[in-house]
Amino acid sequence: MTGPRSARRPYDSARSRELLLAAAGELFTEKGFDRTTTRDIGERAGVDAALIARYFGGKTQLYLAVLRTWSEEAVPADLLSDGRLRALLARADRGELGPVLRTAVVPHTDPDIQDAARTQLDARLVGPLHDRFTAEGRSRPRLRAELAVAALTGILLARSTGALAELADADPDELLHLVHDLLASPSAGDDGD
Repeated sequence: MTGPRSARRPYDSARSRELLLAAAGELFTEKGFDRTTTRDIGERAGVDAALIARYFGGKTQLYLAVLRTWSEEAVPADLLSDGRLRALLARADRGELGPVLRTAVVPHTDPDIQDAARTQLDARLVGPLHDRFTAEGRSRPRLRAELAVAALTGILLARSTGALAELADADPDELLHLVHDLLASPSAGDDGD
């Protein structure tokens, strides 16, 4: 008779895939695509990093899968929503610019990743703001929304680098109100007052 066998955890491919997607989403948000390794993802997920190649084909395809997962989520509130702007500012203060906002700053070298990230940038940030500005009767709502996203991205980057001392040291609640006012203010001659 043989001795007792060690109990092996049953292999659950669906669960492993979910864990990899979640871990990759967190790490891509925290560190960006380039600074995230497959080893980091595997460790965060608690599974063998080799499963990334098995389930997704590689890190690039995993990134695209994360973006597809995000596209299936409900469209978030626009940037002028107090909760949305507050959450983005808090994430940036933790050093988490996120892959969607990073696309506005640093283009990806892989055209598939760039196209997918640009689509998410529009769906999650520009689009909701465009819809708000259109409903408010603002002139050039798409351009206005893109300018607001570009301005917010610049603010978040400048705050994180510390190059602009007062901006870097500003109280988050004060900054929230100032950024909201900056992004929401109508231009002179705008019909949407």
